[in-house]
Amino acid sequence: MSASRTLAYGTMKYYQGNQSGQTVGILPQPYYWWEAGAMFAEMIEYWFYSGDTTYNDVVTQGLLAQVGPNNDYMPPNQTKTEGNDDQVFWAFACMNAAEMQYPDPPAASPQWLTLAQAVFNLQAARWDTATCNGGLRWQIFAFNKGYDYKNSISNGGFFQLAARLARYTGNQTYADWAGKTWDWWAASQLVSPSWAIYDGADTATNCSNPSLIQWTYNAGTFLMGAAYMYNFTNGSALWGSRVSGILTGADVFFPAQYGNGTIMVEVACEPIVTCNYDQPSFKAYLARWMAVTTQLAPFTSAYILPKLATSAQGAARQCSGGSDGLTCGRKWYNATWDGKYGVGYVTHALSPPPR
Repeated sequence: MSASRTLAYGTMKYYQGNQSGQTVGILPQPYYWWEAGAMFAEMIEYWFYSGDTTYNDVVTQGLLAQVGPNNDYMPPNQTKTEGNDDQVFWAFACMNAAEMQYPDPPAASPQWLTLAQAVFNLQAARWDTATCNGGLRWQIFAFNKGYDYKNSISNGGFFQLAARLARYTGNQTYADWAGKTWDWWAASQLVSPSWAIYDGADTATNCSNPSLIQWTYNAGTFLMGAAYMYNFTNGSALWGSRVSGILTGADVFFPAQYGNGTIMVEVACEPIVTCNYDQPSFKAYLARWMAVTTQLAPFTSAYILPKLATSAQGAARQCSGGSDGLTCGRKWYNATWDGKYGVGYVTHALSPPPR
């Protein structure tokens, strides 16, 4: 647990929202708004498994500071950058808080479940049948670049949120939306018969010519949602087969040439060193959601846990750089620190240990 405590400190070291003159709830430039929500979700998990309350007040303040005037994570100052995928990561943090019984917000503030439900309601209303026979657009506002793009992370995020709400509340409406989203996605060109999950596709082509880039978090969010539905349906064979299928497709992120097929790699950008400021954190979500999958669908444990264990060992080797000897890099398959640093590298290092 001392290693997790060190990584938690390293994560929150990048957050300045609790300092005088800084904006509460966001990370400094160049990090995007959504990544703060993802970081807070990780810190809630850290609290749950460690019992360490050191950061709870800061996390709660950050989550509540960004809810916006309608308590739905639509703050006006994020209009130019907020997409459906950005918004749902804040809802994931709220679902973590609800599921893990994280301390409630003050009575006068919106509660965790209510916030997650508000995001779901907005996104359900954005379901767009005018193009591609359904699905969510990447961007919320037509003036933002990417509005004419339907991507896996936005739809997979909505799917995961619906599945988690179904299990948490028992409300069939959420389960129906999860099924509807899965069916649309499975019939689209965003996933191949061999379970390769592609980034997204343009509405101008009716989503018929997808970008073939594969990211870890796309596989992760569909895996997580399918595992929740497997659990919600008391071990449905259908959802079990879907969980297994996504895991088969996720083998691409454990390539033989890096770590002998046992260590997670962001294959689209990591080996060629082209990852931007968003992408270093993506592995955190696949690792985290694989770990949760073993709890919701225990039949996956024999496959998942060894991969997480070796990935965790690799992550620990990467957290050995900088002047403090604790700075985390990106390439878990490297024996020594690769010289990279940033909040995404620390959060992805905090995620791999089996939960």
